[in-house]
Amino acid sequence: MSLPLAGHRRLLDAYLRPQAPRVTLLAGLLLTGIGLQLLNPQIIRSFIDTAQAGGPIRALALAGLAYLAIGLAGRGLALATFYAGQQVAWTATNRLRADLTGHVLRLDMPFHKTHTPGELIERIDGDATALGEFFSQMTVKVAGNALLAAAILALLYREDVRVGLALTAYTALTVAILLALQNFGARRWAAARQAWADQTGFLEEHIAGVEDIRGVGAEPYARGKLDHLLRALLQKARNGWMAHALSGGITSFLYVAGYGLGLAIGALLYTRGEVTIGAAFLMVYYIGMLAAPLDEIRHQAEYLQQTTASVDRINGLLALRPQVLETPRTTLPPGPLAVTFEDVTFAYDDESLGEATHSASGESTNGESRSTQYAIRNTLASLSFTLAPGRVLGVLGRTGSGKTTLTRLLFRLYDPQAGTIRVGGVDLRDVALTDLRHRVGLVTQDVQLFGASVRDNISLFDPRVSDDAIRRALAELDLLDWVMARPGGLDAGLAPSGGGMSAGEAQLLAFARLLLRDPGLVILDEAASRLDPVAEARLERAIDHLVGRKSRRTAIIIAHRLSTVQRADDILILDDGRVVEFGPRERLAADPTSRFS
Repeated sequence: MSLPLAGHRRLLDAYLRPQAPRVTLLAGLLLTGIGLQLLNPQIIRSFIDTAQAGGPIRALALAGLAYLAIGLAGRGLALATFYAGQQVAWTATNRLRADLTGHVLRLDMPFHKTHTPGELIERIDGDATALGEFFSQMTVKVAGNALLAAAILALLYREDVRVGLALTAYTALTVAILLALQNFGARRWAAARQAWADQTGFLEEHIAGVEDIRGVGAEPYARGKLDHLLRALLQKARNGWMAHALSGGITSFLYVAGYGLGLAIGALLYTRGEVTIGAAFLMVYYIGMLAAPLDEIRHQAEYLQQTTASVDRINGLLALRPQVLETPRTTLPPGPLAVTFEDVTFAYDDESLGEATHSASGESTNGESRSTQYAIRNTLASLSFTLAPGRVLGVLGRTGSGKTTLTRLLFRLYDPQAGTIRVGGVDLRDVALTDLRHRVGLVTQDVQLFGASVRDNISLFDPRVSDDAIRRALAELDLLDWVMARPGGLDAGLAPSGGGMSAGEAQLLAFARLLLRDPGLVILDEAASRLDPVAEARLERAIDHLVGRKSRRTAIIIAHRLSTVQRADDILILDDGRVVEFGPRERLAADPTSRFS
């Protein structure tokens, strides 16, 4: 069996070439095991013929000992082969998981808006897991078992040309049928893998939203939707397994027919006196052995059908490219950063969302697709303003006016369709994304915390960040006593998603994260919108340390409430993606005709 798909060959080359010594060892173990399989029948033949001829007991004993030794060696080789295969498989699939995760994290927001985390988990982990045997043993097993079948036929030719010819014809017929069945289940398995991804995405989404579902009494809807997905999974997985069963049934019939042919030939030649009883046994044994390599080739052919869906999905995912491209030509200057928008126009492209969904999943968007089409219509139209370095800008506007879109463009989560954005006097398209996101910090009302220690949540798992640096950041924000008062201090564990910690406490830790990076531009997007007055007062003190006069950082504060922007030097008011008012806060507040007033 060949590997006709370029995608399969690309993955093998990418993830097996770095493991060339292990793969060579694995191939050697498999081939040695094949040699031992061919040797033992010869010993049995010698034993039978020697016993029938009344040979010496010593020769029979030596043959028996040799048979046992080879059998034990074969079992030991099988164990070593399994161990080596697992090493190769897990090393390759873990590298693939890491590469897929890194690739997905680099893809643009339109992709993530149309793919649930559960679906991506299934594609990153589930599809990679499905390729374990593909990486570890498939190619070696196919080649090895093809070699074993050829060696068996050669040994049968040596015994009797007529037997060799008959079994060659039988083997050719079996292989032809196997090749015909090879692609029979590919589409069925592709549909089954998609159904598994649908179910995983649904479960992840609805388990994450269990409070809202229970709060509105939507449990019956969730169960009904899950029942629909499970029925689809049942149908598609059953189709895949039925293809597997049909392929197995046909090949099993061929094996029975071949074994019967071998018994008939052996009995005929023995009764005619043309071969010894040992030779007749050897022929039947070898013919019976043909079933094992051909069955393994059949199994690998079916496995290739099943992995084709995973390989196509993985290659489709890796083929996606972010729309935000890096062409780094310079770096951002040190210190506080100026911000300039020059005639910036931006609109969320719904069509691109659909295309990203289509190309990534390999499925058209229909009623069965789990990708949701988001009709985001917020736009920025010819937006222009300049924020001087070290000043604080308060951004106000109704919901949907474009406030959050402005921050997404500053982080280059999207690029505008027209216009230029400059930070520190540098066009954002000329700056590496790592440099941009190190020098620009963001805190939103939804802070992501991880199931790890306070230290890891502040340093974001960077071992280069010392405890002294963390303590200095916490002390600057007046948070050190609060953190050290927790049992364990920096070693205190946080529950996943920050369970047991309030929204205000989570945002305080996010401020400490920013301070460690010492950004030149800080963006606070509705950071205090959901806090009670006590938590908000504490947060306001931390904001003063982060973006106050002494910090000399440029800051953009996005808010709905006027009280949140009282520290701002300038005010920008957006309406339907356009600037309707911009100027110093004190001047606008004193002007009774201004919108801000």
